[in-house]
Amino acid sequence: MAGDAPLWTPTQDQVDAAPMTAFMKAAAARTGKDFSSYAELHRWSVDDREAFWSLVWDFCGIVGDKGAGGGGTSGGERVLVDGDKMPGAAFFPDAKLNFAENLLQKTGAGDAIVFRGEDKVERRLSWNELHALTSQLQQLFLSLGVKNGDRIAAMMPNMPETVAAMLATASIGAVWSSCSPDFGEQGVLDRFGQIEPVVFIAPDGYWYNGKAIEVADKIAAVAAKLATVRKILIVDYLGTSTDVAATIERATALDEALSSFAAKPLTFERLPFAHPLYILFSSGTTGIPKCIVHSTGGTLIQHVKEERLHAGLLDGDRFFYFTTCGWMMWNWLVSGLASGATLLLYDGSPFCPDGNVLFDFADAEKMTYFGTSAKFIDSVRKAGLKPIRTHDLSSVRTISSTGSPLSPEDFRFVYDGIKQDVHLASISGGTDIVSCFVLGVPTQPVWTGEIQGPGLGLAVDVWDDDGHPLRQEKGELVCTKAFPAMPIGFWNDPEGKKYHAAYFERFDNVWCHGDFAEWTAHGGLIIHGRSDATLNPGGVRIGTAEIYNQVEQMPEILEALCIGQDFDNDVRVVLFVRLAAGVELDAELEKRIRTKIRSGASPRHVPARIVAVTDIPRTKSGKITELAVRDMVHGRAIKNKEALANPEALELFRNLPELAD
Repeated sequence: MAGDAPLWTPTQDQVDAAPMTAFMKAAAARTGKDFSSYAELHRWSVDDREAFWSLVWDFCGIVGDKGAGGGGTSGGERVLVDGDKMPGAAFFPDAKLNFAENLLQKTGAGDAIVFRGEDKVERRLSWNELHALTSQLQQLFLSLGVKNGDRIAAMMPNMPETVAAMLATASIGAVWSSCSPDFGEQGVLDRFGQIEPVVFIAPDGYWYNGKAIEVADKIAAVAAKLATVRKILIVDYLGTSTDVAATIERATALDEALSSFAAKPLTFERLPFAHPLYILFSSGTTGIPKCIVHSTGGTLIQHVKEERLHAGLLDGDRFFYFTTCGWMMWNWLVSGLASGATLLLYDGSPFCPDGNVLFDFADAEKMTYFGTSAKFIDSVRKAGLKPIRTHDLSSVRTISSTGSPLSPEDFRFVYDGIKQDVHLASISGGTDIVSCFVLGVPTQPVWTGEIQGPGLGLAVDVWDDDGHPLRQEKGELVCTKAFPAMPIGFWNDPEGKKYHAAYFERFDNVWCHGDFAEWTAHGGLIIHGRSDATLNPGGVRIGTAEIYNQVEQMPEILEALCIGQDFDNDVRVVLFVRLAAGVELDAELEKRIRTKIRSGASPRHVPARIVAVTDIPRTKSGKITELAVRDMVHGRAIKNKEALANPEALELFRNLPELAD
């Protein structure tokens, strides 16, 4: 899959300036070892997890008390107990820290947050203003009786108040959970109804695709069924928060609620490393969403490691990821504050009025880290846009892509159409670990179609069905040793049965992530799609991403979705395509599609049926939903359509005559 030469190789100056290089030197000084390559550094990081994670704590300047339980490192603290148990390992069991305290170390008049909304509103909060808003929210929450361990739930746009409310929640040891305001009533209740929040935060509305969308009726309907909620706080975005609050029982406009509190120095409750911080939710397309509980210390140390070392984030950088508050990338983005970076927040459609809007933001704000989805990059390419010609992106050091595998064609487009001298970091992990298993390495070359490497401290591997390691063959992505960002567990799963079944049932004492992956000759990885969506024609496993990589190069095809259909005692490959305007799926186009797949992938990848559809269902975070389509094609019930952004699209796949024979 890779070409003969890398797409990008860092210069020696870039390598020398990378925090990864400074960390490698610090590791060498602490251990007396000589690390001549990233591979050697990674090997040490998983072989000696105690020394590695202790160094991450020190190098990244984590604020808190490591603890002094005796043994483990030169400092005497216990770093890892029961490290051979998964689940069951405990990192920094004697430590005390506060997540918000670590994100709010910086003060001053410089930008902490720059917010741009689709309606062209733009706001800036300095570090001092972010401290002040967080202080007011902290006082408000305490006045409402919020205490350590209580849940605060937010159905919010990606705006400054959301960040400050999360920080205030974490400052007192409460647990934060969020989704985006485009979720339907049942989708919100399926999530927040399980965790019994005491405070519910929502906007008076939001903007999307050129329209102001009011949500008062939805807030009222949700609030009526959240019996544990003491107060509903309505955040002003459309200018109607007071009016909306007046129509909902237990509701108050946030501005009015905060007016009683003058900003004062924040207080931070230092808590155990394993104290709960976030509750995130699985996409829920195969049933009610799982409530995944993430720890304070595990989330923090994993995020600062990824952002400082793998993303190369520096104090003063301008850090952007296109995300909603219902996707784990929001949680990842806000942790950039811990590195002293300015958060660049955008809320709304990335294509309103057109695909230039995020590049306009990057140009105007001198963005240094541009994070987005693979789908966005593909859409920009297919729209014929060339930001490399139209925008000044000289400040951008890194372009990051996630959400789904980035195709080789889109790897090349980043360098041809967006920026030549840039570190392209394709990253992959998930809600399950609120972070990444495989991601960018800024000191290494970028090869077409490849994620650069496994994350430091993570014993990532690819195994066959019998648990044997594979090299340059496709298999299950696993992690063979415990790591801090593993969830504490699932909410309302006291014996841990659901948690164990989700990740450890396939291979005992080994995390099985559910991705179909492959090591490359360069030590990188390729993700071929989700394991549960792989195809098995004739008993041979095929990753759906391999098919998408071929057909989505064709200008006639805007996007595709592939499933395996049970047929004639086997599985046949069915490809659904959404076509460009004016294009018809005739015999000639079908032939070209099959030829493209046969030559670019293999004869086994060629679909038995190709069907044109006008829409493809997606989750709220933009991922296509192969499993839901597969269930619809087979006449099975779809358990949770509320998880989809466009559930009506599923009806396009019901009782298709093309699949009857």
